Amino acid sequence: MADSKVDDRPLDFSDIVGWLQAGETPPADWRVGAEHEKFVFRTADHAAVPYLGETGILALMEGLKAFGWSGVFEGETLIGLERGRANVSLEPGGQFELSGAPLADMHEIAAETAGHLDEVRAVGERLGLGFLGLGFTPEWTREQVPVMPKGRYRIMRAYMPKVGGLGLDMMFRTCTVQANLDFANEDDMRLKFRTSLALQPVVTALFANSPFVEGRPSGFLTARANVWTDTDPDRTGMLGFVFDKGFGYEAYANYLLDVPMYFAKRNGAYVDLSGRSFRQFMTQGFDDLPGDRPNLKDFADHATTAFPEVRLKQYLEMRGADAGPQPMLDALPSLWTGLLYDSAALAAAWDLCRDWPLESHERLRADVTRLGLKASIGSRTVQDVARDLVAIAAGGLRRRARLDASGADESRYLQPLAEIAESGQTRADRLLDRFHGVWGGRVDPVWRELAF
Repeated sequence: MADSKVDDRPLDFSDIVGWLQAGETPPADWRVGAEHEKFVFRTADHAAVPYLGETGILALMEGLKAFGWSGVFEGETLIGLERGRANVSLEPGGQFELSGAPLADMHEIAAETAGHLDEVRAVGERLGLGFLGLGFTPEWTREQVPVMPKGRYRIMRAYMPKVGGLGLDMMFRTCTVQANLDFANEDDMRLKFRTSLALQPVVTALFANSPFVEGRPSGFLTARANVWTDTDPDRTGMLGFVFDKGFGYEAYANYLLDVPMYFAKRNGAYVDLSGRSFRQFMTQGFDDLPGDRPNLKDFADHATTAFPEVRLKQYLEMRGADAGPQPMLDALPSLWTGLLYDSAALAAAWDLCRDWPLESHERLRADVTRLGLKASIGSRTVQDVARDLVAIAAGGLRRRARLDASGADESRYLQPLAEIAESGQTRADRLLDRFHGVWGGRVDPVWRELAF
């Protein structure tokens, strides 16, 4: 998996296209990066955790330094940790994210995730903190969620209400699991992008795990995915142009140039440029930043502020799944690896969705938030497609033949998804059954039963 290559010289359009193209990686060197977020809560009262204080987020990060993590700072403020090519980042409401190192197989990713969870539990137990794997906080209101001290979040927090009704919920009350995968060349990127983007709603349904908002069923199986339908139409969604003839690096570069900016970083501080055009910044500049033009580092930062369901940087990011328990955290990168890193699986996955009308993509994206696997596309239910998808991925992983010490291949990490696809019951469906059954109409058991 390629590292971002940036420099400080002024850039033109060819530089941007070249930066995307620089992600091309020979198949022998393909790696997978796994990311997941989790809510941090006080075990005594299930409250959200502020940054400061003896048992706050800062104390949690300081405690993790005992495991070999070093600090990442914004000025003098500790905002993250790094260890080798992995890092821990601080999301807007204190969600704790592991961005794992690029690794060769799912066994390594599963071990990395398990090790990280062991570390945060060890520190959390001492501080009276727990960790919850859900796509949307089950009880907290926006006002109950503290704001983390990162400059970019201050700018985003002010801008979000101007462009969507649920952007602040996205920032402060959601958690996701993601996977990052390589591509060999522009043709390979194009096929992987189209396939993964079209199938993202099916994966969203498989991973639906956020039916509660503020202590009650919300009417959605994935409240997290619903939030993304009303966050910011300029930087989210299914990107219909990806399916246009001739789509490639240039088309995506043009898309990014027209995504409104949030900021530029100058002298260690974030300058609020929210709503402005990066294209204008590059070609004309701004009157209040005389003589200033963006460099490639500015563009690399800007690329992280587009939030489509699949995102292209120097690799492809799969962004459409609710966070969940550890087996689901292992299942997400395994699913996409099985689908995208085996040529026969990729062709079969594309065959599943290649004839879906473009106008159905956004409809399906919205439908699965409420209906999950009961949604439909054409003459098929999402459950039917999900069964095929998991089977195709399992075949791709078996053909990779990456074995662990016991001789098991990577397809074993798909077992939770196979069970969901076969039963038609998402984790959200099962949580609602418990809410209406043994939980007696209460949500608070979730903090005990679903904590890591």
